[in-house]
Amino acid sequence: MKRLILSALLLAGAVFPAAAQDVVVTNAKLVIGDGSAPVEGGTVVIRAGRVVAAGRGVAVPTGVRSVDAGGRFVTPGIVAGFTRLGVVEVDGVSETNDARAGSSVFSAAIDIASAVNPRATPLAINRSDGVTRAVVAPQAAGSVFAGQGAVIDLASDMDPITRPRAFQFMEWGETGGQLAGGSRPAALAMFRNILFEAQAYGRNPASFTDRGKDSLLTRADAQALQAVLSGQVPLLIHVERASDILGVLALRREFAGLRPVLVGATEGWTVAREIAAAGVPVIATALADLPASFEQLAATQSNIGRMKAAGVTVAIGMINEDEARQARLVRQFAGNLVALSKIPGAAGLDWNAAFATIASLPAQAIGMGGEIGSLAAGRRGDVVLWDGDPLEIGSMPTQVFIDGVEQPLGNRQLRLRDRYLDAAEKELPKAYQR
Repeated sequence: MKRLILSALLLAGAVFPAAAQDVVVTNAKLVIGDGSAPVEGGTVVIRAGRVVAAGRGVAVPTGVRSVDAGGRFVTPGIVAGFTRLGVVEVDGVSETNDARAGSSVFSAAIDIASAVNPRATPLAINRSDGVTRAVVAPQAAGSVFAGQGAVIDLASDMDPITRPRAFQFMEWGETGGQLAGGSRPAALAMFRNILFEAQAYGRNPASFTDRGKDSLLTRADAQALQAVLSGQVPLLIHVERASDILGVLALRREFAGLRPVLVGATEGWTVAREIAAAGVPVIATALADLPASFEQLAATQSNIGRMKAAGVTVAIGMINEDEARQARLVRQFAGNLVALSKIPGAAGLDWNAAFATIASLPAQAIGMGGEIGSLAAGRRGDVVLWDGDPLEIGSMPTQVFIDGVEQPLGNRQLRLRDRYLDAAEKELPKAYQR
């Protein structure tokens, strides 16, 4: 029976994770990803899919595949801090869009991991641009709570989930108010009532009455929120306005176990000292320089630089910025922050800090700093070799390893380019040519 199942899967074209390789990369301009400066002549050693050592003077093991970086940049794989990669193919075609469950009775219980399609077109495109891991969140529909998000890898196999149910995502501010009935006070009332019901479930699950569509909270939702109330998983909260950010920080006094992470935070710079004092990390929108809504009136490209200067832990995310397809733009955004540091009166980041916003810092924000985002010993073997400065848009990866396995760098865009690059007519129209 097992042979029949395996044969069926192989005939269907399933691709299983390849065995992790032992690899050593030498002669690298090595970026650890933790905000430290690049190391010239660096070496990184990967065994069984994990980083064993990285730095200058690292012993090169024998009998292991060796890759000479030729003095070029070698970095950890990019961690896309907030995306909807793998759950949306075409926004307007509901059959290909699993980000939002508009008519479901469930909210917090929704587990986005089950919807991630490892063959979704954007995954290969982003992988070929150096993105190796991504934070994937559901989209809120009938409640301020959207559901449980996942961390995925972008490897070319059929097992994309690094950590399912890695966090809970919810909407605050304007969007939260609309979802709760039309106002911010309604969103706050919904949030409190849902958590009160979840606390009641936690005290006595057997007595919890599941009223289905007639309730703000089903049994499955209440169960999913236990990990949020205990702080076992972080609560990612989309919030933009300064006063709303302060409201989120105040919630910790009422629900002490919460581990909030602010997402978006366009006006975060105006209350940066309060965010830093609360020790709450931020996954920020990098290029919000003009108000796109009334809750973003204080938008400025200096937002991340000013928050960082105030002591806030800030990573880059892509909420409401084509996050289902173009997570790779975080690399360009980090480079823009470097350029911004050279403009009088603006606040950007130096190169080392900017790269950390797309590597170790998003990993830390979601509680996975010990697993991904840097080349420190013990981290997963996600390594990218570049043909130039990775924060320059003209640079591209020459090799990408995920969990120590070298990945293909082709994608549909490149194949379409090659198909139509030759204008000569052939026997069949180009759409029918392989």
